[in-house]
Amino acid sequence: MVRSALISLVVLIAVLGLLLFGCAGTVAYWQAWVYLGIFFGAALLITLYLAKREPALLERRVRGGPTAEKEPSQKITQSITSLGFIALLAVPALDRRFGWSHLPIWVVIVGDALVAMCFYAIFVVYKENAFTSATIEIAQDQKVVSTGPYAVVRHPMYAGASLLFIGSPLALGSYWGILAFVAVLPALIWRLLDEEQLLARDLPGYTEYCKNVRWRLIPGVF
Repeated sequence: MVRSALISLVVLIAVLGLLLFGCAGTVAYWQAWVYLGIFFGAALLITLYLAKREPALLERRVRGGPTAEKEPSQKITQSITSLGFIALLAVPALDRRFGWSHLPIWVVIVGDALVAMCFYAIFVVYKENAFTSATIEIAQDQKVVSTGPYAVVRHPMYAGASLLFIGSPLALGSYWGILAFVAVLPALIWRLLDEEQLLARDLPGYTEYCKNVRWRLIPGVF
């Protein structure tokens, strides 16, 4: 499983690199190199941590994607989200090729920081909730987690992922790439609400948890 996870990560980074540099039409794209370095480094550290501390969680995380989902609605939202992530990288890379926008370095640094914060938020979620899965499902012996980030919002994983969707275009030097996040946001919310319905139906104590933790993603907003 560890070998499979590491191979999958290397393949993912290679595919992302081909997408970025192919759409940009050049490898002289320093923002993409920095982005890929942060992405690979953070994902590698998390993978190694899970391999040592939570191998069952690592296995659940590796088994993901639209085909792994069970319900049609979940397959749809996962497919839209996957396409949105591709657009999240392709649009900034095309922006780099055609020069649609020009970001100051400090904005790019902010984007890189948001990407790093996303991975840190995901790491915190993994440490707090060993039942986190890449698919919407109820694991055997799963219990409601209401501590750590789950005491603040119901879906800290989604909140962390939103940092990636916002930070990636900026880290890659593009304002236009943010449109990809705007386009995929309805699918993310749909998936989130769909997951809540399943948890409320099949996970004992989840309805009571929702009464105690009001906010789903952003305290005071949603």
